[in-house]
Parts: sequence; structure tokens; C-alpha cells
Amino acid sequence: MRLKLVAILGSVLLLAACGTSGDQVSAVSSDAAQTSGPSYEPGSEEEFIVEVGDRVFFGYDAYDLTTEAQDTLSRQAEWLASYPASSILVEGHADERGTREYNLALGERRANAVKNYLVALGVDAGRIETISYGKERPAVVGSNEGAWSRNRRGVSVIN
Repeated sequence: MRLKLVAILGSVLLLAACGTSGDQVSAVSSDAAQTSGPSYEPGSEEEFIVEVGDRVFFGYDAYDLTTEAQDTLSRQAEWLASYPASSILVEGHADERGTREYNLALGERRANAVKNYLVALGVDAGRIETISYGKERPAVVGSNEGAWSRNRRGVSVIN
């Protein structure tokens, strides 16, 4: 019995010592991560997605831009002004409801709404292509309002 108690006590002390070292390593790793900054190149697609935002969302059966969408597109226009060699493809998407043909047309109107807004903000129309995927490429799979609202979108992809 005494041998078991010594073994347990030794194990507890060993684990406690290991726990302290791990905490110190975690603290150092955490500090290094905070000071290193973003890991993407300026002008990259990753910077565009993370810092600017690559998508806007639409209401049901709608292609008008919300205030939030306009804010995102304003940031996109500023980014594109900073990187004049970049161009974008605007993808128009719809949720699963409705016919394939209807959703392709709706996706096209959404993509054009994004393009027209960017052009109005000064982006050269020649730098923007559009395509509609309708309901063919859902971002979220599901037949509920949560999924549908994430699939009604316009996505700007850096070319």
C-alpha cells in the first residue's frame, strides 16, 4: 500500500512539473503569435477576403444592396484602387428555392448589382466580370432560413 501511495505522489509531482513547463511554452507561443501580424501578402486574395470582405448578402427574391453590402463594396473599391493590376469576377448566387432558370437570372441580377455599385464608386468596368451560378453552388447545405440566407450572395473573387 505504501508503495502505491509513493507512486501516486510521484506521478502527481511529475505531472505538476510538466504542466508548468507547458504553460510557459503556451505563453511564449501566444506572445509570438500576437506580435507577428498577418501571414498573407499585401494585394493577395487572402488579404482581400480577411481585411476587406469578399461577399455580400441579399434578401429573399431580391437583388438590392443593403447598407452593410454597400459598406463591404466600398472597402472592395478602395482595395481595388490600391491594386490597379487586380481584377475580379463577381459570382451571383441564389438559395435552393425556385427553378434553375429563375435562380440563374436572379444570380445574374445580383452579380450585376455588385458590379454596377463598384463601377459607380470608380472601379473600371473592364476590371469586373460577372457570372451567375444560381442555386448550383451553395455555400451552406440545408433547407432552412439559416442556410438560405447564407446562399443568397454575391462573391467577389480576385483574378
